[in-house]
Amino acid sequence: MSRKTLTWGIKLPWDDSHVAYVWFDALANYITAHGYGTDEKQFAANWPVDYHFIGKDIIRFHCVYWPAMLMSAGLEPPKGWAVGGWLLVGGEKMSKTTGNVVNPLDLIDEIGVDGFRYYVLADTNYGNDGDFSYEGLLSRYNSDLANNFGNLAARVATVVEKKCGGIGPVPSLTSSLAEIATQSVAQTIAEWTNVQPSRALDATWSLIRATNAYLETNEPWKMEPGKDLDLVMGDALEALRIVTILASPAMPKTCQDVWQRLGMSGQVSDQRVGTDTQWGRYPGGTTVTKGEPLFPRKKI
Repeated sequence: MSRKTLTWGIKLPWDDSHVAYVWFDALANYITAHGYGTDEKQFAANWPVDYHFIGKDIIRFHCVYWPAMLMSAGLEPPKGWAVGGWLLVGGEKMSKTTGNVVNPLDLIDEIGVDGFRYYVLADTNYGNDGDFSYEGLLSRYNSDLANNFGNLAARVATVVEKKCGGIGPVPSLTSSLAEIATQSVAQTIAEWTNVQPSRALDATWSLIRATNAYLETNEPWKMEPGKDLDLVMGDALEALRIVTILASPAMPKTCQDVWQRLGMSGQVSDQRVGTDTQWGRYPGGTTVTKGEPLFPRKKI
């Protein structure tokens, strides 16, 4: 827990010739940040954690030293560890020497924080190394976000605005989308629980794809206002509401924006999967607005 050969560091109270070993000192931040030693009520509410997220290159410090430190202090270690891989470029580690370092701030300027976060979470199975390419980033952005999620939100809002007076109809409890939504919710929950965000997002996107296909089949933009149109749009609104909740861990800002466009009150982050994602919770009667495009397409 200490080193004598270092000339800098926090000196031990009982021997000022020793300073705290950097990994001993740094790891303690995980508990002191939660109130250990200063706010026991806060600490009790937040510890032990369910998962401790780390990179694969520091397993020894976090999976051997850290649990030993906690147990020696009479504290429970994390319930589990989630170990991520590296983000490679062309199959190689990023390095200033080779000049292949990717600046995330430049990418955020182009596709936004939520767009970049979605790409990182969706493009690689957690635990494996990812391989970044600019073309792959824009391809996934256009396919998943612009063509699927963004297109669904725009389609629904446009038809409701033009043919439903901007007021969302009530969904059908017997909709063909209901079972698909139930399966999507269950799979999404299971994959997030297993710390597999790419698979969780794919499960969520299965409902997006199914809803877009549902609209393509029914073509509500060609229908006259009335009961049949209301059933189609009520179902689409309900599916979009559920998607917004399921996708919010990856894209909190975007999903809150869509939540408000649907006329829903409160915060999407306050909704709970398993209860608020049950089919039929959209009440109807809300004012639906289109807004600006969520994800403008990018040229590759």
